[in-house]
Order: sequence, then structure tokens, then C-alpha cells
Amino acid sequence: MSLSQEERVMGYDAYITELCAKEDEALRGARKRAEKAGLPAIAVPASEGKLLHVLVRSINAKRILEIGTLGGYSAIWMARALPSDGKLISLELEQRHAEIATENLKQAGLSDRVEIRVGAALDSLATMRTANEPLFDVVFIDADKSGYLDYLKAALPLLRVGGLMLADNTLSDIVLDRTNHERTKPYCAAAAAHPALLSVITPALRDDHIDGLMISLKISDAQG
Repeated sequence: MSLSQEERVMGYDAYITELCAKEDEALRGARKRAEKAGLPAIAVPASEGKLLHVLVRSINAKRILEIGTLGGYSAIWMARALPSDGKLISLELEQRHAEIATENLKQAGLSDRVEIRVGAALDSLATMRTANEPLFDVVFIDADKSGYLDYLKAALPLLRVGGLMLADNTLSDIVLDRTNHERTKPYCAAAAAHPALLSVITPALRDDHIDGLMISLKISDAQG
């Protein structure tokens, strides 16, 4: 069977989704409401949503920090992995996005587990550190790519040792250009070299192309 690269990627993603990550009405509805509201079609695919869910469950996480809410799709996947007394705090710059996400989370029955804080993420993170916010088990970064390195520096002190720092969109074609150091490449280099983190990038299928999720385990409180 001869398939193009695009056909292979789409076929692999469809296979994983059908086998392991079927969407229910709440997830399908979240996508539809986000599309109808004109939000960018950049939410994680179902296959990656399930990966996030498994990672959260694997460390028995009770507290998650998400940077970049969009329509709440990834928040649904992660919040469903929390125990009944768990908490996900999601930081979102755009009020309109937060409103759509709030409705999507309500429809998924997760309003009691997810809190959306609207404003610039770096400001919110600074406030959280000043207020001695309880440490998180998981941090998931999926926001403006140029800000990833700043988010790493600001959020790492809020993550417990043994927790996971996750960063989406970390394996785009830009990594093949050794002269280009834009988007998430500075984040990847910093996370890979950080003495407090043990990191790897795993490929993630995105419709007709390949992207990636960087997974970093916090192994100490060492300063970078």
C-alpha cells in the first residue's frame, strides 16, 4: 500500500483516536462551540488530549496549572483525570476565549474542578508566587510560542518535585533549521539543559502533520 506522508499521518491519528481517544458529546460540543465562536482551530487533537489525560493520571495529580485555555478542550481531558477534589487552574488572556471555555466546561460537568483566570499569564504567575499558591503536580503550556521560555521560568517554582512540566507545539518543522531559533526552540533548549528537569520530546500527530509534546519531570529544586 503506497501512501503519502500526509495520508500516513492522518491515518495514524485516526487509528489512535478510534482505538484509544474517542470523543464523547462534551468533547465534540466543545470543538463545535469553539468553531462557531470563531476561535482559532489550534486545540490539541483527541489523541494528544488522551496522552495528557494519561500523564495526569500516571502521577496521581490533584493540581494542574494550564497556561492557555482557548476553548477549554485540553482542560476537559486533563480535568477528567483529576480526583473529585482535584483542581485545574487555567490562565487565559482573552475574555471571549474564557467565556467559551467556561460554557464548555459547564457542559462537561467540570465547573467545580476548573477555575479560569483571565489576564496576562506572566502577571497571573507572579501573583500566584507572591500569594504562595500551593504547588502544582502538572503544568501544561500551550499559549503564545514566543512566551514559552518566560512561562518556564515563571511556572517552574510553582511545580512540585516529581511533577510534570508539559509543553505543546515543540516539534514543528522549525527544529530542522539549525539557523532558526524562534518559537518554542528556546524553551526546548532551556528545558533540556535545566538541572532540575529530566526531559524528552514525544511526537504528536496533528491532522496532516507531526508536532510534539515536551515532557519534563522535575527532579529537584536546582536553579537553572
